Amino acid sequence: MQSNERAVMRVLAGERLWPPPVWMMRQAGRYLPEYRETRAKQPDFLKFCYDTDLAVEVTLQPIRRFGFDAAILFSDIFVVPEALGYPVRFEEGRGPVLTPLTSDLLDGLAPERAHDHLSPVMETMTRLRAELPEETTLLGFCGAPWTVACYSVAGHTTAEQTAARIGAYSDPETFQRWIDLLVEASADYLVRQLDAGADALQIFDTWAGVLDDAGFRRWCVEPTRKIVEKVRAARPGATIIGFPKGAIGRLKAYAEETGVTAVGLDWTAPLELARDVQTMLPVQGNLDPMRLVAGGDALDEGVDGVLNGLGGGPLVFNLGHGIVPQTPVAHVERMIERVRSAPDPWAGKNR
Repeated sequence: MQSNERAVMRVLAGERLWPPPVWMMRQAGRYLPEYRETRAKQPDFLKFCYDTDLAVEVTLQPIRRFGFDAAILFSDIFVVPEALGYPVRFEEGRGPVLTPLTSDLLDGLAPERAHDHLSPVMETMTRLRAELPEETTLLGFCGAPWTVACYSVAGHTTAEQTAARIGAYSDPETFQRWIDLLVEASADYLVRQLDAGADALQIFDTWAGVLDDAGFRRWCVEPTRKIVEKVRAARPGATIIGFPKGAIGRLKAYAEETGVTAVGLDWTAPLELARDVQTMLPVQGNLDPMRLVAGGDALDEGVDGVLNGLGGGPLVFNLGHGIVPQTPVAHVERMIERVRSAPDPWAGKNR
């Protein structure tokens, strides 16, 4: 870790550091025995997210164990629609289940209730900033409107989000109305996270890669751009990482058109393309989470590939998506050690 300084923030400001700072998406999660022990105290997942004591504890667990350079608020992307009054529940082994989207359902939402409903999350953020080491960056986040809306058409995820795509094509007026509500609520939510102590924010668009060109611009780029603009209108200079999973060849357009500070890369992003994006702004990523499960040479080769491919510019080392529950803790330790002990391949060279 870069001693007594928020290394992640320096990289997001465009500085190249060696070794690069490191954290993991979903780093507070089921692969940790201490997380499973804490989670058992509250079986209802949404109540778990809103329980400040438990949310603070699980956010801090990977920082205590691994000393990551950033902590990310423990919560869920579905707290935003749930705060608006959209029916959301979590089923064991299935994940989020939402009531299928209708115009009448949107009529019944109450955006004014979101502020009070999300207050426990803000308390969590404030406590985290007070309890984290000074050098640790604190990240807030939200789900991108497209990804959140995907689950609301069929009521759950479907293969390649076919239900959401059909819904957006068939009834774009209702779908646009829902997206617009999510833009407003998400921007307000992110501003409040900054005010509560977040150093930077991440917008997760997990399903960006399933869209065609027109859909990508309408449902991914435009809502993200609006959120970025609204957040920065309220808090100028806000640092925002965009993560459009699966965007691949659209990464440069996403970087140019959304106004994000940095782009998160999934594991499928070719390094040559990623380096091209990195000439525009900092990047974050992009180790395949399955290499972390496999360990051994596969893990070492994956870490080295990211460092050698992207370490010459501003890089926050991360996974290309969230860590999965079956990941051995020892493999995470090995990854961090390899990142932090790697010799600088650009030392003394022009980059």
